[in-house]
Amino acid sequence: MVERDDPTGRSEGDEPEHESLHDRLRRLERLVDPELRIIEGVEKKVVLPAWRRVTRGEPRWPVTLGIIAAVAMQASLPDHVATRPRWLLPGLALLLLIGLISSNVHRIERQSPVLRAMSMTLIAVISVANAWSAGRLVVALVQGTADKDPTHLLLTGAAIWLTNVIVFCLWYWDLDRGGPVARAKAMRSLPDFLFVQMQNPELAPDDWEPAFVDYLYLSFTNATAFSPTDVLPLSRWAKLMMLVQSVVSLVTVALVIARAVNILS
Repeated sequence: MVERDDPTGRSEGDEPEHESLHDRLRRLERLVDPELRIIEGVEKKVVLPAWRRVTRGEPRWPVTLGIIAAVAMQASLPDHVATRPRWLLPGLALLLLIGLISSNVHRIERQSPVLRAMSMTLIAVISVANAWSAGRLVVALVQGTADKDPTHLLLTGAAIWLTNVIVFCLWYWDLDRGGPVARAKAMRSLPDFLFVQMQNPELAPDDWEPAFVDYLYLSFTNATAFSPTDVLPLSRWAKLMMLVQSVVSLVTVALVIARAVNILS
């Protein structure tokens, strides 16, 4: 007779002849539930961390505030670096944002190809507008035609730099493991970014999972340190995107500060 392994550690040949119905049901439950384990003779349910199981979608308001802040900073830029016409790209971004809010008012839980395309288009619009402004500023700095007032120059550079932080934060947030809805539904098991709480779950609450603020911190630290800090990129697209952000941030900060110092001296 061939003996088969049993979740309880006994073989089929060792099964008692008069095993109770309760014991048999428990053995069957352990057989169909791989998360149920026996540790030192005690059954224990192993609970997956929140970022690996199905949870509620994250609140809408943090990402909404981030997008509004980015659009407001772009609208405040001087004419020589702003997009033309000034209202076109910021207005399009706000229209897309209103459409996304109307579909997920309080929490980001609904997903569809249309909503996904609107989200990606929104981030792309803000990215194009800020890239245009950053390019115009760099050209003006190189040619020596930038604003002669160091205060105005630093404020313009800071607005473009901060918008750049929000732009890359949105890309990280919307692409990591398929986006916020896919993360809430645990559709992908392999992360693109490895947060500290994923490596050390005992240091985080049971309901912790990455949200918009975590990606904002990732983007800010990468833009200031020009390298990963405590969040590691795992996929190739994540590494390349962090590389691009570091280069853009370094060029913008170096040129703006150098020009401001030159004017003051």
